[in-house]
Amino acid sequence: MFTLLGFKVHVQPGFVMFMALIVIVYGDEFGLWLAGAIAVFTIIHELGHAVSARQNGAHAEISLGFLAGYASYAPTRPISRLGHAVISFSGPGIHIASSMALLLALGANPLDRSSFDANAATSAIWWAGPVIGALNLIPILPLDGGHIVLQGLDRLFPGRSDRIMLLFSITVTGIAAAVMFVSPNLRGFGIFIAFLMVTQLQMLGASKEPQSPWISANNALEAGKENRARRLLVAALSHSRPDAVPMALALESGQLRALVELLPDPKPFGDPTNEYLLANILISLGEFEDAAHYAAGSFERNPNTLSASAVARASGALGDQGTAIGWLRAAANVGTSPAGLASVIDGSPELIGLREHPEVQAIRRTLSRV
Repeated sequence: MFTLLGFKVHVQPGFVMFMALIVIVYGDEFGLWLAGAIAVFTIIHELGHAVSARQNGAHAEISLGFLAGYASYAPTRPISRLGHAVISFSGPGIHIASSMALLLALGANPLDRSSFDANAATSAIWWAGPVIGALNLIPILPLDGGHIVLQGLDRLFPGRSDRIMLLFSITVTGIAAAVMFVSPNLRGFGIFIAFLMVTQLQMLGASKEPQSPWISANNALEAGKENRARRLLVAALSHSRPDAVPMALALESGQLRALVELLPDPKPFGDPTNEYLLANILISLGEFEDAAHYAAGSFERNPNTLSASAVARASGALGDQGTAIGWLRAAANVGTSPAGLASVIDGSPELIGLREHPEVQAIRRTLSRV
C-alpha cells in the first residue's frame, strides 16, 4: 500500500500478476509498453473517481486488482444522483483526456491510426488509454457507463433500477459474445467479455433474494472483505430508497459493533430507513449519546415519528427525562407513524421510568385509537 494525492492505494498481487501476464503473452516491446501504460492509466482512472468523490465530501481509497481497479468512497454527507454520476464519469473522463494529451505530446494523432500504430509505445498508449477509457463508458454494469445510466434509472424505478440495469447488461454482453464468436477479428476482446459476464452473473446471483445491506455487509466482513462491507453500509445509508422497509437483523452484538466501527465519522445520511435502523443499533449497543445525536440529525433532514422516538429512547436511557418527553411530543406531532410511537412508548425498556409520567400518558392517549 502507498499514498497518492492523499488517497490510500492498495495494490493486490493480482494486479502485478496481470501486468506480468501481459508482458509474457506479447513477449516483445509492445507488451512492455502495454503493461506499463495500463498500470499508469488505471491509477489515473481511479484517481479521477477518488478526487471527484473527495470534492463531493466523501473519503476515498483505491484498490488495484486483477483485470480491474476500483475506487471505494464513503460519503460524509448525502450525495445526489448527479453527484454519483459525475464521480462515475470522472474516472474514464480523465483516463481518456490524459492519454490523448500524451499521444499528442509524443507527436501522434489519436484519430489517425497510421500516426501511432507503427510505434510500439504510441500504439500501446492508444490501446491502454483512449480505447480502454471509452470501453468503460459502455452503458452496462459493472462499467462506469452502466453506473452513470443507473443513477438516472433509479429516479424512474426506485428500488428496482439495479436489477433492471443488470438484466439489460447481461443481455447486451450475451449479444456481444455471440457476435464475437462469429467474428474472428473481434475475438481479442474475449477476455474483456468474459470478465463482464462472470461479474454480471455474480451480481445477478447476489440480487435474487432481498437482503438487508447490514446482513450483506456482515457476510462480506466475515469473508475478510472489509472494504466491500464498508461500501455496502455507506451506500445503504447514503442512497434513499423511498419504498424500503426496515428488515430484521439476526446479528449478534459483536457483529453489529464491528459493522458500526466500519462507518466513517461523521456517519453518513441519506436513507431514512437505514438511518433509523442505525440509531436502533447504536441504542442496542449502549451508545446512547451517539444514537441521540445521529437520530436527531436524521430527524432534522427528514422529520418523522420513528427518528424522533429514537432520540427519546436514547435520552431516556441517559436519564434525561425532559429531553425524552420533548422528543416523544415531537414524534407525536409529526404524525408519520402513530402505531410505531405507541409501540415505542409501550415496549421500549429505555422509557420504563417515563410511562407513568403525566405528559407521556397524555401523549399515549392521543394514540389510543391505534
